[in-house]
Amino acid sequence: MTDTETNAYDVVVIGAGPVGENVADRTRAAGLSTAIVENELVGGECSYWACMPSKALLRPVIARAEARRVPGLRQSVQGPLDAPAVLAHRDEYTSHWQDDGQVRWLEGVGADLHRGRGRLSGPRTVTVTGPEGERRVLTARYAVAVCTGSRAALPGLPGLDEVRPWTSREATSATTVPDRLIVVGGGVVATEMATAWQALGSQVTLLVRGKSLLARMEPFAGELVAEALAEAGADVRTGTSVASVTRENGTVVAVTDRGDRIEADEILFATGRAPRTDDIGLETIGLEPGSWLETDDSLRVHGHDWLYAVGDVNRRALLTHQGKYQARIAGAAIAARASGTTGLESHPWGAHAATADHAAVPQVVFTDPEAAAVGLSLAEAEQAGHRVRAVDVDLSSVAGAGLYGDGYRGRARMVVDLEDEIVRGMTLVGPGVGELIHSATIAVAGQVPIGRLWHAVPSYPTISEVWLRLLEAYRDH
Repeated sequence: MTDTETNAYDVVVIGAGPVGENVADRTRAAGLSTAIVENELVGGECSYWACMPSKALLRPVIARAEARRVPGLRQSVQGPLDAPAVLAHRDEYTSHWQDDGQVRWLEGVGADLHRGRGRLSGPRTVTVTGPEGERRVLTARYAVAVCTGSRAALPGLPGLDEVRPWTSREATSATTVPDRLIVVGGGVVATEMATAWQALGSQVTLLVRGKSLLARMEPFAGELVAEALAEAGADVRTGTSVASVTRENGTVVAVTDRGDRIEADEILFATGRAPRTDDIGLETIGLEPGSWLETDDSLRVHGHDWLYAVGDVNRRALLTHQGKYQARIAGAAIAARASGTTGLESHPWGAHAATADHAAVPQVVFTDPEAAAVGLSLAEAEQAGHRVRAVDVDLSSVAGAGLYGDGYRGRARMVVDLEDEIVRGMTLVGPGVGELIHSATIAVAGQVPIGRLWHAVPSYPTISEVWLRLLEAYRDH
């Protein structure tokens, strides 16, 4: 083959996680030749160390908890979880950390996979260093898309490397259940992994620097999740930071800022994320290595008309499904620009604008109870200058909730824009609410008027009837 045949492409994608795969899928569907570069496993963080393994660990936990709330069934599920079976099921969902199936999918869409570390080496140019040190130069006629994702950010505690702490990767791929586990953090990873490992047999101590869990959601979300974790046996300590951590004869010893000494077999730090941009050659194009990449709504990096940053690296919304959404938008924008289109649909909610990143980001936290939200919280809406009102409903007042399980506890909040009479945000906390949030996502993204929502009749008796209760509460007050 000639150099042009092997190295010149219309589009080069760095990173073959779900985001990079979706960019490649969209550009190939538009007829653009596409190369994709991956240094680890095709399928990325989500497939092997995040979404899939974590939810495989959590599903038996949540299913058992819900079964215990059902009369006639609870007595059959009082025993412990079969931890080896749960871990084996998790291994199946990660394809035992083999990426053959994902590689076949890429081949099916017609993208060329280049194994190795990809680094920008100038405008529209990516140099790939392969497993054996071999080097290839890939050039892009139209676009390079950086889809390298993010990694766990560890605090700067002295001697932390010697402690060998867990990050999200170790927490989702561990092969045995630690007797005692310290979890540091109060966000999604911390609460989900505390839920999973406490149920699998660990004694979990959750150390939260802030005043509450899930601080980015409505306050009641973190409150209900904290209550449930404590009832499950976890030791939840808010307003607590780790001052030092050591490993002594295999035992982790954490000392808090209050002077408390806590011993455990493992410690998980779930204290934030950092972009994987420190070694991708940003300095060759005038950008700072290790920085988040700021983009416009078509996901094009500011100041570079050929460079796109899609997924976690742009810090718009660090969620797999939102990154894949961005990939679809970016792929369409790249294809349109490659075809010479001058008038992109860049207006809000247009085909080439990732407007949902600002207005309609959905998220489910798979704890027990589940917490789900989309759009703006009450505080966020007020901070953005909207004139809004929050409407709250106790989810247990809905007939479907009582049928779902005895002692159902949950809450719903709808944030309504009083000027436009549309829903700006929704938060739901309770068993099973993860499957309800998409209806709210449609209402928020579609900017459906409250008057029209009256005609969206929820089936009886389902938990979705909370929509009717919320609308009634809005009307009556």
